[in-house]
Amino acid sequence: MKLRNYLKVWRAKRNITQADLAKKVGLSRQTINSIEKGKFIPSVLSAMKIAKFFETHIEEIFYMEE
Repeated sequence: MKLRNYLKVWRAKRNITQADLAKKVGLSRQTINSIEKGKFIPSVLSAMKIAKFFETHIEEIFYMEE
């Protein structure tokens, strides 16, 4: 199983850059980029911060793919 995400879609909905999101949730732009590309799995805390920023549940942004 792999962790996938809709992070790029959520950013596009809010018209926010990777750098802006990174600043708001306390991560680097490179980390946001790696999460979007599926090269990095965020910690639970980081995923929660991202979901909180977008005012949604973690499962709306991150999902498991078999």
